[in-house]
Amino acid sequence: MGTLGRAIYTVGNWIRGSGKALDRFGSLLQGSHRFEEHLSRHRTLMDVFDKSPLVDKDAFVAPSASVIGDVQIGKGSSIWYGCVLRGDVNNISVGSGTNIQDNSLVHVAKTNPGGKVLPTTIGDKVTVGHSAVIHGCTVEDEAFVGMGATLLDGVVVEKSAMVAAGSLVKENTRIPSGEVWGGNPAKFMRKLTDEEIAYISKSAENYINLAHIHAAENSKSFDEIEVERALRKKYARKDEDYDSMLGIVRETPPELILPDNVLPEKTTTRVPTTHY
Repeated sequence: MGTLGRAIYTVGNWIRGSGKALDRFGSLLQGSHRFEEHLSRHRTLMDVFDKSPLVDKDAFVAPSASVIGDVQIGKGSSIWYGCVLRGDVNNISVGSGTNIQDNSLVHVAKTNPGGKVLPTTIGDKVTVGHSAVIHGCTVEDEAFVGMGATLLDGVVVEKSAMVAAGSLVKENTRIPSGEVWGGNPAKFMRKLTDEEIAYISKSAENYINLAHIHAAENSKSFDEIEVERALRKKYARKDEDYDSMLGIVRETPPELILPDNVLPEKTTTRVPTTHY
């Protein structure tokens, strides 16, 4: 840093210090009526003890998620907004292509009444629905855990099995491959159809594609966001009949066109209600 640079830095430091001093003085004058804003201490990835999260470069972790301690996340997996994966007293492993959806909680057990040490292992292409709780469990490849479901210590969800939304699965329960379990406590409901098993894999693939879009959006600079906001306002779509009446033909700029793999399909397929 040259002489001019040092001078500019010193002036900047003086201005910042003066601003802080003025803020403290103003707060003192306001007394008990003052409002103080504190910076958030949230960290998306956080060490604990001597353990650090290990996240594949192709995985997506939302900014508001918390991945703490001894946690491994594989290629193409996605941890969505508001999720907490806390690997403090044991380890958490998430495979490839798995999605853990918004506000879900994954934790582990150092010990429990049965005397077992229980990490949490989640396999490949698993879908975990919004607000699920997974504690000291094993969820095998291509399994499906519905929204709001709770899996307690020692639960094993085998490959291509499904836990219905809102279910409570008791300790040490094993859910066999190809079955749907639901209720409180969760019990066997029926066998999955071939269509439903195929849907589980499709769901995971859809979330891989969707995560790419969210990752790209979260990586944009402030300037890029402002430019796109202006473009969207300028090229906002109107009703087709309205445009036709005015004789307007609207062209969407390339910057606002989503990839085909995240656009809704024109032909709708039946989605089994058990999934949600």
